[in-house]
Amino acid sequence: MMKSIPKKDLWTGRIDKDPFSLRYHQVVQLHQVDQLPKIGHNKVFSLIGFECDEGVRRNQGRVGAAQAPNEIRKFLSSLPFHQREEKVIDVGNVVCEDRELEKAQQELGTTIRRLLEKQCIPIILGGGHETLYGHYLGIREFLGSKASLGIINIDAHFDLRVDDVPSSGTMFQQILSEDLHAGYLCLGIQKPGNTKALFEEAEKHDCTYILEEDVMDDEHTFGVIDEFCSQYDFIILTLCTDVISSSSAPGVSAPSPYGLDPKTVRSLLRYLVSKEKVMSFDLSEVNPRVDENQRTSRLAALLVADVMEYFNQ
Repeated sequence: MMKSIPKKDLWTGRIDKDPFSLRYHQVVQLHQVDQLPKIGHNKVFSLIGFECDEGVRRNQGRVGAAQAPNEIRKFLSSLPFHQREEKVIDVGNVVCEDRELEKAQQELGTTIRRLLEKQCIPIILGGGHETLYGHYLGIREFLGSKASLGIINIDAHFDLRVDDVPSSGTMFQQILSEDLHAGYLCLGIQKPGNTKALFEEAEKHDCTYILEEDVMDDEHTFGVIDEFCSQYDFIILTLCTDVISSSSAPGVSAPSPYGLDPKTVRSLLRYLVSKEKVMSFDLSEVNPRVDENQRTSRLAALLVADVMEYFNQ
């Protein structure tokens, strides 16, 4: 597997006269993982990209998400930076070569573990949603085998397929079959996007889920989240952008007109990342190749910025 070094030319934008009016391109630091400095800081976010859509290809979806990490950076670059104490570090991308998905996921996991050992908060830019399995591997390597780990997925799909070959549709089946100390909550499930067999798999693995039409930024949804989080030592969070209505996020592998409103997703993310148990976040399935006027990449950048602003607040 190849790692691409962080690229300075992705981080450009307007500079305001007011010295306190900073944008992301003015504050981000570029470091390779091997050369990370000592972290003597309250909160340091580390952006790591996953240039991969082999899992989407295997799942018979529309490829193109491998281009997303750098596209998201371009739009994040020009956004205002509102934090005062936090730092943001870009460590480049893990690149899937020769369709070797499993090796790429292992490399992503190793990189995430090393970031956590450096006391960084990983913010992972996918890639297809197979990004999540590499994300999980890194967290589990860091925590060890006994800590309980809750995974919260904001997604239209369970990704619980029982297939011989891993893909962007199998990650949670892989995790829940291997890890007795892991649990799964999915917010935004759509009936048209999941077969009866997948709902049966969700029941088999004792998954908690809320259907798309029932997800609100309200007391019921937040109560389900609170109850789930109370059962685990640590939480990781993943967002598949195909959960968002195609009117706002057309550039995904599997767009849906029945998706969630972006403001609802933003409210969910703010509520979730404010919890101290949350360790990391990934955003997946943005596909610049099929996007319209770069709308989905722009939205992804806004959501990533929001996550960093509200993390553990």
